[in-house]
Amino acid sequence: MEKKIRVGIAGVNSDRGWASIAHIPALNALPDFEVSAISNLKEGVAERTAKLLGIPYYFDNNAALIENSNVDLVAVTVRVPQHRELVIQAINAGKNVYCEWPLGNGLEEAEELSILAKKKGIFGAVGLQSRAIPAVNYIKDLIADGYIGEVLSTSLIGSGIIFGEYTLEAYAYAVDKRNGAGMIYSSFGNAVDALCYCLGEFSELSAIATNRRKTTTIVESGETIPMTAYDQLAVHGQLQSGAIASIHYRGGMFKGTNFHWEINGSRGDFVLKADGGNPAAFPVTILASQGDGDLEVLSIPEQYLNHGLSSLSVPAQIVAQNYARVASDLHSGTHLSVTFQEAVVRHRMIDAIERSSASGSVQRYRID
Repeated sequence: MEKKIRVGIAGVNSDRGWASIAHIPALNALPDFEVSAISNLKEGVAERTAKLLGIPYYFDNNAALIENSNVDLVAVTVRVPQHRELVIQAINAGKNVYCEWPLGNGLEEAEELSILAKKKGIFGAVGLQSRAIPAVNYIKDLIADGYIGEVLSTSLIGSGIIFGEYTLEAYAYAVDKRNGAGMIYSSFGNAVDALCYCLGEFSELSAIATNRRKTTTIVESGETIPMTAYDQLAVHGQLQSGAIASIHYRGGMFKGTNFHWEINGSRGDFVLKADGGNPAAFPVTILASQGDGDLEVLSIPEQYLNHGLSSLSVPAQIVAQNYARVASDLHSGTHLSVTFQEAVVRHRMIDAIERSSASGSVQRYRID
């Protein structure tokens, strides 16, 4: 057996947060990993959480976790403005890194981290979870095999989940555009990454990114706070394949469509549906048609599934699938994880969207 990969998770709370909801259950379900250490800057939180979950090492500062000899892979699950500092510390300590998406607070930080990791020879993976969704990988392979013929166009509409009239306190920081965690990165970022993963990057795009709601109300307190993150995104353009693409994301959740992705081919169509705009957080249903046939639900073959994860929540299942890719890359030298450089490409796309919205002109972005 390969040696277990010992993971130290920066930013863990016992009762809330993405690390507790997704990362720890995911890692505990995978034989290639063990959670060896956690950290939380608030005094006593890491200790209480570690004792509750049976994690051997705990720290009230992130540097101590990163430097600990019992940590092989540093998982950065803190808020986005802290990503740069912790990723740099991990790289300089010679540790492999799994950083939640987005990689940095904006394109400049992401490019800096990617360059540094490459220079130091560090393995870096990014939590763009949608590429690990079984349904997404299945349709990617079907498209490559010509199931619907040549892809002619695609359209995607989705919800931001948050960034609506009400916001939970835990997500309030994301509605401030300066924190780099808005809808353009979260639900939209994961969804558009799945689109480009399956169909290829844009050769050019035009976009409107705007903030229609100026405030949101905190659910727990009833306090009204400013919202500066985009709550309306409209992107259209042409993919490198020649296919036309159109995307619209809206803040909040809706009584109607929360995730609807159509892929229209010369010999058939796909429709992917989910109950929220981030397809990595909700069950995804595939409908397909060929020729003159009606749309019918398409079952996902066994080879795309991991039934050992079926007891986990959907977010934990998809994070586990992502970590399984990391294990394959580290143990077998595959290239399944989203690399820092691939995350930079998504940052460049988002930067192009913002530039297009500001200038009213067609934009392009580098994919090398």
